Amino acid sequence: MPDRGALIERAVVRRLHDRLGFGAPRQDLEQSILAGPDATLAKLLTTDEPAPTDVPNLPQMMDLPANDPGRKAQDQQRSDQERTAILWWLDRMAIVKAPRAEKMTWFWHGHFATSNDKVRDVGLMVTQNQTLRTRGPESVAQLAQAMVVDPALNVWLDNHANRKNSPNENLGRELMELFTLGVGEYSERDVKQAARALTGWSYKDRELTFKPTNFDNGSKTVLGTTADLNAASLADMLTARPDSARFIATRLWNRLISSDPPSEAELERLVDANGPATSVRGLLRALATADAFRDPNATLMKQPVEWAVGIARAVGRPVGSLDVKDQALNQLKALGQVPFKPPNIGGWPAGAP
Repeated sequence: MPDRGALIERAVVRRLHDRLGFGAPRQDLEQSILAGPDATLAKLLTTDEPAPTDVPNLPQMMDLPANDPGRKAQDQQRSDQERTAILWWLDRMAIVKAPRAEKMTWFWHGHFATSNDKVRDVGLMVTQNQTLRTRGPESVAQLAQAMVVDPALNVWLDNHANRKNSPNENLGRELMELFTLGVGEYSERDVKQAARALTGWSYKDRELTFKPTNFDNGSKTVLGTTADLNAASLADMLTARPDSARFIATRLWNRLISSDPPSEAELERLVDANGPATSVRGLLRALATADAFRDPNATLMKQPVEWAVGIARAVGRPVGSLDVKDQALNQLKALGQVPFKPPNIGGWPAGAP
């Protein structure tokens, strides 16, 4: 019979797979238990692999008028595309051998929450998904720079209509409040100035294009810093602030360890691990080696998507190949968590539903 120390190590290994991934097939879990927690963590943080599934072909569709005879068929085609994209991502989560990048893609999808209910082009959502996957596992700064010019996010927050003579503050506000700094870390004046830095972008045919004539090229003062800010330099300035490192570390803590906030000492340790390069990999390592991560009392409720993907991984099958795939999709919808369709800009609450 395993001694208490061995049982604790087994539990830690299982938790590493659950929280830095979506669980593991039995054979993989047994191998990880033999290797031990340290080797398992090192493998989860360093192993990458080629894409396990091809990106689906999702042609763009222009909305027909509501009274057009073909509108009903087009709506059905749009719904079919959305279902294809959802199953594609669930399948990736279920069959990927190195799940860290996929788990971080899922985290960033909730962080930069964008819904196809408004975007109405799931191909655009898949493009954003690829950006989250390629930029998200490594650098917060690089990801933020990519996201402020992401077409789906700009449509979602109406920033494609943000012009120097008619500013729109949506993206500027959410960039600070939900994406980089947190509530109470900026003023209304900062929002207005940030909106000016984000002007000049227009959207057409799945492309976001910069038009200098629509850009406010005057100097802006955001959080006490005056400069000729644009979208990229604004994102860079915000993610370089100490408040941003604390905010991101706390968000990941809430998703991977506990809904209770970290202590001040623990938060400082996480910020130090994040470093000036805003290293996501370093932050994940610091989170996974925290005492609280290994505390059996630090429990988290699995989100519906984590639950569904975990079952598929346990049986070693893509979700789309299961006889119950339609029931699984309907259950996710009933539980309020469907990929590409977060409820609002705040994403899904930690521990939801």
